[in-house]
Amino acid sequence: MFDLPALEAAAALVHRAFPPTPQFAWPLLAARSGAEVWVKHENHTPTGAFKVRGGLTYMERLKRERPQVRGVASATRGNHGQSLAYAGARHGVPVTIVVPRGNSTEKNAAMRALGATLLEHGEDFDAARAHAAALAAEQGLEFAPSFAPDLVLGVATYALELFRAAPPLDALYVPIGLGSGICGCILARDLLRLPTEIIGVQSTEAPAYALSFAAGRVVTVDSAATRADGMAVRVPDAAALEIIRRGAARIVTVTDAEVAAAIRAYWQDTHNLAEGAGAAPLAALLQERERMRGRRVGVVLCGGNIDLALFRDWVLAPA
Repeated sequence: MFDLPALEAAAALVHRAFPPTPQFAWPLLAARSGAEVWVKHENHTPTGAFKVRGGLTYMERLKRERPQVRGVASATRGNHGQSLAYAGARHGVPVTIVVPRGNSTEKNAAMRALGATLLEHGEDFDAARAHAAALAAEQGLEFAPSFAPDLVLGVATYALELFRAAPPLDALYVPIGLGSGICGCILARDLLRLPTEIIGVQSTEAPAYALSFAAGRVVTVDSAATRADGMAVRVPDAAALEIIRRGAARIVTVTDAEVAAAIRAYWQDTHNLAEGAGAAPLAALLQERERMRGRRVGVVLCGGNIDLALFRDWVLAPA
């Protein structure tokens, strides 16, 4: 899909906006898991999540090829919308974002603060996505999908940073929403010719990719009722699934309770706050601790944008 010079050029583009995020080996996480754990801190980007990398590469290409573009419309549960709003502001492109009703109030506020026009529609991400596509067609806007080659190339830059900065990794756990993050990790791993296992992570309450991976074809689910909203997807992207099937070792599913425990572990062991999808890789590692004992493992803390109310109710209350 891309070559290494293209990935390095994307990294240079991203680094004009912000420096590489850190990757640290945390000793308390090692003690907890039995593995040497390297955390890629994508919660330290300007929007608090990895998606901003894809937004920057997408918007740069769009503005270069269509300088008179009227604007962009898209759908999100939060981090993709923040990435487009951030990049749109840098390039002078108006951004309209559709979110499902009941979406994160704090992510909504962040998107508005970055300059996006925010609309609420539907009960979940997939309904919001359909409405955003219709809105784009009606108003002559560019529809920005949540999975596209530009986005994969952009988010692959965090994997490039991680693989080059950390010691050789035996395995890397990556959460799956619509798939750009894990596909970016597979891309970077393959371009660098590394043997690292890439392991996808999904919620037991939104297992569409896990079911599709097992079946070898797209399988949709009727509900995505996880509180880890970054993984709340019912309908897999066929192109993403093909990349994941070719490049991932397996997909692990984790419960909301396991995700909440991983958020607490991050806070206790590193004093970093993770959102649900951001903690899911650590939850999967802890679920597979016996399998990974003694190995060197990466986990992507892909975002830290959790609402205070959810943090209190989901994470603090059971502790």
